[in-house]
Amino acid sequence: MFVFVCAGCGATLTAPLSQVVLPAHAHQQYGNGIQLPVLMEPGTFAVDPEPWGPPWRRWEEVDPEEAEARGIYAPVASVSDGAPGAIVVSPGDVRGTLLIPEKAGGYCCGLTGADGPNMACEVCGLAVAVRIDDCSLWQAVWLAPDAVRRLPVDGADAEPLSWGQVMAEGTGTPPFEPVTAVWGSRLGLNNWWSWSPRWEAAAGRALAHLLAASEGRPVTVPDGLVNEVFQRALDALLPGGPPARRAVLAGPGLPAPDPDADILLVPAHPQTGEPWTPGGPAASACPVPVQFGVWRWLAYPERGLPVPASGRMPDGVLRDESPAPHPHDFFRADRRTFEHALVRLPVVRSPWMHEILDRLKQPMTGSIF
Repeated sequence: MFVFVCAGCGATLTAPLSQVVLPAHAHQQYGNGIQLPVLMEPGTFAVDPEPWGPPWRRWEEVDPEEAEARGIYAPVASVSDGAPGAIVVSPGDVRGTLLIPEKAGGYCCGLTGADGPNMACEVCGLAVAVRIDDCSLWQAVWLAPDAVRRLPVDGADAEPLSWGQVMAEGTGTPPFEPVTAVWGSRLGLNNWWSWSPRWEAAAGRALAHLLAASEGRPVTVPDGLVNEVFQRALDALLPGGPPARRAVLAGPGLPAPDPDADILLVPAHPQTGEPWTPGGPAASACPVPVQFGVWRWLAYPERGLPVPASGRMPDGVLRDESPAPHPHDFFRADRRTFEHALVRLPVVRSPWMHEILDRLKQPMTGSIF
């Protein structure tokens, strides 16, 4: 575990925190006027290895060699010249800071950090972080990497969890969740059940890796929720005709994958981001990492899960309520997360991938994103 302190005066700025992998939805902008919850779980932090935020440069202003050195292999709208290594934490884990009133830039409902760091160290006044809480953005505090220092907490165990421990302690992310708008619709409703924004972002990243693993051939995925999440987009973006590559779920606790599987949908470790790797004949299959909470639900779905009882009900007693309703619309992966992952895969330069990039420019892709 670690605490973060001010680089100027050494004042403590956070509670003790454990490092986890950066969520796929860290930079997601979801809908219009949607009230999103806190990005990070309490007691955790993540580091964004890439630059993010202003100043921005248009793609035409970036030298191709510079773009490749930064791990970008296809054109993007703009490139950030912000400092890499920003640390994101839950707002409730921040200590000893004050908002900077003249840096309160935002859109309509809160702060976006558009004016730069908007939180300062309470002791010395150094600008140390950006608070984000505007509508359609995940609530978070991003610590500036050049304004803070990370200190280990004495006696803390820094070893990542084993896969056995991850499976014992980790939980699945439900595919459906209530979404709340800041203001009501013409019908007077301001909340409804929807596909989870977390799933849409995680699926966008995994879809990019599935396309890379396709080698330009059709890809099939198992029936059920996996099919509902991925197959429609795969069919729309990949050509028909050649023999299809077969993707299957694989991971801790599941039976060994079939030897003829070409692609394995495996969990990414929630602390390190490293994909789970199989042994035996399946080791030759191409792994596609999926964010752990989403993979766990795909592999071990919790069907008809009732709502836990509150108040003084005995332990283990659950209210008899209906399960979360299934959304009426098709699943759509988050396009920005998908494109962010795709252009950072070297295979995007392959001739067969150029055909996929051309399909992404067609109006039909709006139905899958």
